[in-house]
Amino acid sequence: MIECFFEGMKRLAVSSLIAFLSLLCISESEAQVSLRQKIGQMVMVTMTGDSLDGKSSPSVDTMKSDLANGLIGGVIMFTWSNNLNNPPQIAHLTKKLQERAFTPLFICIDEEGGQVARLSAANGFANTPSEFQLGSANNESSTRATASTMASWFVQTGLNLNLAPVVDVNVNPNSPAIGALGRSFSSNSDIVATNASWFIDEFHKKNILTTLKHFPGHGSAATDSHLGLVDITNTWSDQELTPYRQLLSAGKIDAIMTAHVFNAKLDSLYPATLSQKILTGILRTQLGYNGVVVSDDMSMQAIVAYYGFDDAVTLAVNAGLDILLYTSNLHDASSSQARHVVDLIEKRVGDGTINARRIDESYNRIMALKSRLVSSGVVFALSAVPDHFLLRNYPNPFNPSTTIAIQIPQQDHLSLKIFDLLGREIVSLLDDDVQAGTRLVTWNASNLPSGIYIAQLRTSREAHNLKMVLLK
Repeated sequence: MIECFFEGMKRLAVSSLIAFLSLLCISESEAQVSLRQKIGQMVMVTMTGDSLDGKSSPSVDTMKSDLANGLIGGVIMFTWSNNLNNPPQIAHLTKKLQERAFTPLFICIDEEGGQVARLSAANGFANTPSEFQLGSANNESSTRATASTMASWFVQTGLNLNLAPVVDVNVNPNSPAIGALGRSFSSNSDIVATNASWFIDEFHKKNILTTLKHFPGHGSAATDSHLGLVDITNTWSDQELTPYRQLLSAGKIDAIMTAHVFNAKLDSLYPATLSQKILTGILRTQLGYNGVVVSDDMSMQAIVAYYGFDDAVTLAVNAGLDILLYTSNLHDASSSQARHVVDLIEKRVGDGTINARRIDESYNRIMALKSRLVSSGVVFALSAVPDHFLLRNYPNPFNPSTTIAIQIPQQDHLSLKIFDLLGREIVSLLDDDVQAGTRLVTWNASNLPSGIYIAQLRTSREAHNLKMVLLK
C-alpha cells in the first residue's frame, strides 16, 4: 500500500506523510456487505402481530431472525395483520423493528385517504377524504392540509415511507380496484399530477418518502389484479404516463410501484411488474427514471395464478424491479418468505440467470433513497445499544451522497473526518460526545470529483478508517 501511494505523496511534508500512513495502516472496520444482504434490501414483507416483544409465533420469530441477518430491507404494515392498533403501539413496533434491523428499514403503509387509509378514526387517528374527493375539489389548500395531517401521523409513529399517492388516471370510474374505490384524483391527467405534487410536498416537508402507483397505469382496468388477470391492451393510453412525466420533471418522485397489468401493445408476453420492456424500456430508458421501483403485492392472483414463485421473482428482478413486496413474511406455515426470496435470487446469480450487476443496481438505488431519510448532519436513527463496534456507509459506490453508520457499544467522544487519497482533510462531519447506540451521518460530495475517499473515525481509544467510492 505504501509503494502504491508513495509517488503521489512524496511532495507532502514528512509529518503529514507519517500521519496519513498511520491512518492507512489502521485496521479497517469497513463491513463488507454480502450478496445475500444486498438481496435482502430488495425484500419487503409484513408480519402478523402488534409487537416483537410478546408471545412467540412463527411470524414474529421469523421477522426477528431475518432482520438480524439482513434479509429484509422494508416492512409494510396493515390493520388486518394486527400491526396498526393505536398510535403508541405503532410507534413502539416501528422502534423495535428499527432496533433489530441490520440496516435502517423502510417502514411503510398505504395511506391514500378514503377507503384505502391504514391510519383512520378506527385506530386512533382521523378519517380523511379520498383522492377522488380531493381531486374533485382540486383545491391546493385542502389537498395540502390532508396530506400534512397524514404526514404528521407518520412522524408520530415512526413510519417513513407512504405507498401513495395513487396517480392512476380515472379512465374507467367503475374500475374495481381504482375508480370504484375513489382512489384516483381525476380523469384529467394534469389534475392528477398537480394534486399528487401538492400531496408529495407535504410529506417531504416532514422528511417522509412517497411512492407513485401503479405504473404504467391501472385506471382503465375493468378487473382487479388482486383476483386475476388484468388486460388493459384496448383501454390504456399514453396519457396515463403524464403524471409520471410531470412529477419526474419536477423532481418529486421518490419511488414508483408497478401494476400487475397486461398490455399486449407494450409487452406481448408479460404484465408490467415482470416486463423488462415496460420497467426498463419505458420507465427507465424512455422516461429517464433511475430511482427505486417496488412491486405491488407479489402474492396477488395476477402473478401467482400464472407464474410460479421462482419464475415470478426471476422475471421481476431481470425486468428492473428493485423491491419485491409480499404481504406475509411466511412462505408456508413456518418458513421465511424473505429467506426463500434471497435464496432463490442468490442461486440465480450463481447460475448466471440474474447478473450480479442487476443486484448492485437495485441495492445502490435503495441505499441512496434510504440515505435521504437522514437529515443533513447527525441524528440518532436507532436507539438499541449494540454489542460491537461498526463503521460502514451506504450506498458505496455513491453519487453524490452517502450515509455513514456508526455503531458504538458505549459512550465515547467521536471525531469523524473525510480525507482524500493525498491525506488532505476534506471535511469534519462529527466532533462530539456520543451516547451508546447508532448514529447516521449524511455526507454530500456533490462538489468533489470522482475518486476514493477515506472516512476516519477516532474514539478516545482507537481509530478506524473506511474506504468510500464517489462515482459520478
